[in-house]
Amino acid sequence: MPIPAVPSAVPGRGRGRWRAGARTAIAFVSAVAFIATGFAWVTFGRLQEGLSTSDVTSGAGPDGAIDVLLVGLDGRTDAQGNPLPEEVLRELRTGDSGSSLTDTLILLHIPEDRSRAVAYSLPRDSYVSIPDGFGRHKINSAYGRGKAEARKELQAQGVTDPAELERRSNDAGRKLLVRTVEQLTGMSIDHYAEVNLLGFYQLTEAIGGVEVCLNAAVDDPYSGARFPAGRQTISGGDALAFVRQRHGLPRSDFDRVQRQQAFMASLARQVLSAGTLANPAKLADMFDSVQQSVVIDQGWDLLAFAQQMQGLAGGNITFDTIPVEDPEYDTPSDGQAVKVDPRKVQLTIQRLNAGLPAEPPRPKSLDTSIVDVLNGSGVSGLASRVQDELDSEEIPVGDIGNIAAAAASRVLYTPGNDEAARFVAEHLGGLPVQADPKLHSGRIQVLLGADYEGPGAQNLGPAPALRLDGTARQAPATPGGDAITAGGVPCVN
Repeated sequence: MPIPAVPSAVPGRGRGRWRAGARTAIAFVSAVAFIATGFAWVTFGRLQEGLSTSDVTSGAGPDGAIDVLLVGLDGRTDAQGNPLPEEVLRELRTGDSGSSLTDTLILLHIPEDRSRAVAYSLPRDSYVSIPDGFGRHKINSAYGRGKAEARKELQAQGVTDPAELERRSNDAGRKLLVRTVEQLTGMSIDHYAEVNLLGFYQLTEAIGGVEVCLNAAVDDPYSGARFPAGRQTISGGDALAFVRQRHGLPRSDFDRVQRQQAFMASLARQVLSAGTLANPAKLADMFDSVQQSVVIDQGWDLLAFAQQMQGLAGGNITFDTIPVEDPEYDTPSDGQAVKVDPRKVQLTIQRLNAGLPAEPPRPKSLDTSIVDVLNGSGVSGLASRVQDELDSEEIPVGDIGNIAAAAASRVLYTPGNDEAARFVAEHLGGLPVQADPKLHSGRIQVLLGADYEGPGAQNLGPAPALRLDGTARQAPATPGGDAITAGGVPCVN
């Protein structure tokens, strides 16, 4: 069924310049199109001219890699901030929402040699520190907080034009979001793409649908997801429902993230197929959908980018999720959120970007080592908490105790036992390591200083509150274990 036409609120501003966001895998749509159809864009040079732009990033960094933040914004407005008509919302199977929540965040990394790509899903409820004094909140609120603050400041400065207020406050929201993601991941974002519900709907229709596979049948009245088990091809409103469902799934949001990744993988495979690339009508429809759905950063030369990406094969696009400490973390003021450790997130991303497994392999020398944990942080109970963390990783622990106050944390080891020491240091958030010839053979010492913020340090104070864990808690996400690629159609919950 064709989606109803949406009248343009401001004639002459360009056709279909939407900035409404999406809850789900929509963000990756533009990147897949960018990667897959570069040669065709040289022919369809009009694409770049039709895209909306935003002054949100400072351009490509010096390392030669390309890091792109892909955003789906949970809004129901057009580029000028006007609400989508009711008939369009009905066809999209969604309701009105005045929020500016980024319910999909994906960080796409392409190394300097352009041989592969890794797409990291950032759970929308990740509890993070937001720059500019906003404090710790869910990451999906960063855009809205920055936008609301900027809007107040602009109004105080006398700006009254609704279009200008919307444009400038949106830019401020995007900039705060970019800096929040950079702070969490340790990566410098080169480019930004933001997409919406309508464009997602139209793109899946334009390419003839996307093949997916479910482990079991679902019937969810909240999202409208009603699908049988097994392989099937979906598009339009069905595709939106597929990637938005979280109610009734065993792991809720984490199963939804895995669905998004499986959908993206199949979408990439479909776009990269000869049936799409060799079909001028499909390409034209796909370009129209991208033009209507994407906001990119100013100065991004998409044609040059697409030409660089021509050799990227579908199987070389991998989808992963950042490591999660606690998927049901009770925050002081934001309800339940997803607890993440920025150090672990950054170390995991560094390893995966380098083509290494997310978790370092366990060295054999660790089986003949003993790890002592010595607390010089001044925080009571920290050594015991770190011991618990090491025990959970089956790392042999010897003595624990307190030492004189120390400013800096580090891991000491017997010369020749550096492999085991580095393994321990990585599990504690990437502590520096140092050889100490005074230690007995096979001995490793973890010295906890006042700067320690690794596993075991979170929410630890002189008198921590007792926490009683309930049953049936979601399992934390483990990156890299069963990473989805664009080489097939994986079955998911």
